[in-house]
Amino acid sequence: MTDAELDLLSINTIRTLSIDAVQAANSGHPGTPMALAPLVYTLWNKVMRFDPQDPIWPGRDRFVLSNGHASMLLWSVLHLSGTMAVNAEYELLGAPSVTLDDIKRFRQFGSKAPGHPEYHWVSGVETTTGPLGQGVATSVGMAMAQRWLANRYHQDGIALFDYRIYAVCGDGCLMEGVASEAASLAGHLGLENLCWIYDNNQITIEGSTRITFTEDVAMRFSAYHWNVLRVSDANDTGMIEEAISTFRKTRGRPTLIILDSHIGWGSPHRHDTAAAHGEPLGEEEVRLTKRGYGWPEDASFLVPDGVREHFQTGIGARGAAARSAWNQAFARYRTRFPALALEIEQAQRRELPSGWDRNLPVFPADAKGLAGRDASGQVLNVLAQNVPWFIGGSADLGSSNKTTLKYAGAGDFEPASPGGKNIHFGIREHAMAAAVNGMALSKLRPFGATFFIFSDYARPAIRLSALMELPTLFVFTHDAMGDGEDGPTHQPIEQLASLRAMPGLTVLRPGDANEVVEAYRVALQSQHRPTAMVLSRQPLPTLDRSRLAPASGVARGAYVLADPPGDAAPDLILIASGSEVSVALQAHEQLLAQGLRSRVVSMPSWDLFEQQTPAYRTAVLPPSVTARVAVEQASAFGWERYVGSLGKVVGMQTFGASAPLAELQKAFGFTVDNVVAVARSVHQAAA
Repeated sequence: MTDAELDLLSINTIRTLSIDAVQAANSGHPGTPMALAPLVYTLWNKVMRFDPQDPIWPGRDRFVLSNGHASMLLWSVLHLSGTMAVNAEYELLGAPSVTLDDIKRFRQFGSKAPGHPEYHWVSGVETTTGPLGQGVATSVGMAMAQRWLANRYHQDGIALFDYRIYAVCGDGCLMEGVASEAASLAGHLGLENLCWIYDNNQITIEGSTRITFTEDVAMRFSAYHWNVLRVSDANDTGMIEEAISTFRKTRGRPTLIILDSHIGWGSPHRHDTAAAHGEPLGEEEVRLTKRGYGWPEDASFLVPDGVREHFQTGIGARGAAARSAWNQAFARYRTRFPALALEIEQAQRRELPSGWDRNLPVFPADAKGLAGRDASGQVLNVLAQNVPWFIGGSADLGSSNKTTLKYAGAGDFEPASPGGKNIHFGIREHAMAAAVNGMALSKLRPFGATFFIFSDYARPAIRLSALMELPTLFVFTHDAMGDGEDGPTHQPIEQLASLRAMPGLTVLRPGDANEVVEAYRVALQSQHRPTAMVLSRQPLPTLDRSRLAPASGVARGAYVLADPPGDAAPDLILIASGSEVSVALQAHEQLLAQGLRSRVVSMPSWDLFEQQTPAYRTAVLPPSVTARVAVEQASAFGWERYVGSLGKVVGMQTFGASAPLAELQKAFGFTVDNVVAVARSVHQAAA
């Protein structure tokens, strides 16, 4: 059999595995895999530098399937290429990543062939995709990371990070706003290592794109400063290879390849939306389609002789040779540049360098205090110097978020200076969060920052960060009504409750400058959870830790900050986070003077507190003390779990208003006198 015949046989194997898997599951999307099988086959077996025997080798090219509903494309090539599984400790398991049995159980519980690509669950998946646009936006972060890594670690001609990123997307991806944000950023940065391949099939769920999407995509991306190429026939693997070759030669611009295709190409019978979006072909159509391919009509999940071997002599041999050469280069590199080699190894394992937390500030007691964002800025500047691969920036708010790294040599990440550590994401919160995910997937320790209210714009990517268990860091300032006159459009109310509801995300709202330091200590040590840091705009008193509990209690989510004098048990408990901690402390002093023994609990993180032992949680919040008041300038939703049926929440039931902060605090009850009054009423009711 000739190579050309083996190519076509392999392409049709991808198609028929996809058809059979969707048919068996009675769920899924067969049309796009049928149309894009030639593209994905060409990328994997002809182009990409990827070793199936070691799918996490740092020098590999990255493949992102942004139109994740076509996941059978990925499961097919992972299976046919013999990609091996890796565990969470980065150990090769000696077993396939995706077996034929997994494909036979496509979309079923426990199968390594789920409905959409899932990072961590299946080796060979570079990022979780499904929500359209997220994959391509994440790929921009991957491309940014590659440029930064190459700039820092390429020495004396040894190029360890010269890989490329390929992202396949469709009409839906390009309609989503996050893709537009990300494409604009990528064009500005001139990410020549990035190639998006657009499946231009002109079909979405509701029908032809003529009803919604009639723009000139090529002109749009040209305006973004991308190199735009076109392949008029998605079945022409030679044209596909030629376009990819042009991408690899292009300098100073990312590349968009517009691939003209039809849903269900390869089937003479199906060119409709059903085949694209969640409907199996049906048994009769499956037979007719296979007949059109010259395939045995009654064979299911057939992998003909020679197909796996063809992948072994293609991507298998090419990838093994490339990885071997990389390993030899890294061995030379380790001898000549041992300190840099150690950095690479630590970053790849998501470890921190020795002394990563040295010189973190310790703030003296100060009634005037420091804003959370200001304390954060000081901490970020220390961490960025101690952790070389700690990098990040803001969505056009660096001076307000206080996230600008100002130490000598920090620099800006720009087209002419890819080694800079200050990233200017522009006013693109959603793309920023997705790019942060892409950088974390590339083993940097990235952060992105904006006002807390605009976490709404970033939330879908934050959710994916939690789903993928990435140690990303999102720094949110202006956490409550501190904006004052800016009014309710800039005052977060329900955002804390929303993020606290997200599984796998650590939300931290520190109450003073030293709690900010400890919050960052928690965030940096996290290897598999993202963190949302929620910080104040206005100054908060720096608490006197000689009289109060140490701020290290932040690591446990909540801790007893102040208790009644002596060994007396408390009559009531005041619980607070962030800027309201100091209000609770002042109320505590007044209550003590009035003969009520109160306890103050600082609770910067519900998530961390819930991870503690029952004994610890009971010690902090004794069940016998039912008189409880929670104080927080946010939605009261959820606080009932801590105050109980007899407690009360001094929180927000409405949106905010436009006025100076002091007036807002008085109007909405965030004053010491009101907290004292509420506490007394709760205590009286519980007595």
